[in-house]
Amino acid sequence: MPRVSVPVPCPHGHSTEVIKAGKQANGAQRYQCQNEQCVRRIFLLQYQDRGRIPEIRRQVIDMAINGSGIRDTARVLRISPTTVIAILKKSCRASTRQSRVAAPPCSRIGTVRVHPRRAAEVDERWSFVGAKATERWLWHAIDHHTGRVLAYVVGTRKDAVFLKLRALLGPFGITRYYTDKAGVYQRHLPPAQHTVGKLTMQTIERKHLTLRTRLKRFARKTLCFSRSFLMHDLLIGLYMNRVEFGRAV
Repeated sequence: MPRVSVPVPCPHGHSTEVIKAGKQANGAQRYQCQNEQCVRRIFLLQYQDRGRIPEIRRQVIDMAINGSGIRDTARVLRISPTTVIAILKKSCRASTRQSRVAAPPCSRIGTVRVHPRRAAEVDERWSFVGAKATERWLWHAIDHHTGRVLAYVVGTRKDAVFLKLRALLGPFGITRYYTDKAGVYQRHLPPAQHTVGKLTMQTIERKHLTLRTRLKRFARKTLCFSRSFLMHDLLIGLYMNRVEFGRAV
């Protein structure tokens, strides 16, 4: 009888250059992807632990940035809350290592790359960790014309946090800032480049409504909240990098 070989595709790199790589303690066959660019070269075809299935891990991330809490996700996917937290921490750390700022667009004049001038709307969004007395603020800036998030910072409502955000906006060549009446903006923005008024901030206010829908921790009335600054900040970073910056996570 002739032998029949069935190619084993890698679920991460989608490559068919796969070899056997020994067995698990329970006897399950392990495989190794030969593509050096693959994010996870060792894999199984059948996992006994549902939390290790690649598709389940992708669904955990999708549910986290679409309004689901830790226990909601655990019930739907039939895995433990501890597994959900572990998956999110690993994915969130990978995303927040990338950047807190979008890639600034450039125009080319001859051989010189020039950043176009632009206007930005800047505002802060309230949330809390553990208790409402422990406030946590999301500072972010968006393009006034396109609504694209340019940069974000998470921290307290102190001037030093806003100055971090302003430093991240340096490469964008902002020539006009639109903000509310908060004193921090009047203290640190040049009056000639600063416009105060809610009518010029409709785009970023609408962005806040989207955040309340997509991230459960930003909802006004909810039982879902972070118990640690780490998880709170990491999930915001995951959302920003994947949804707003369009980076693969």
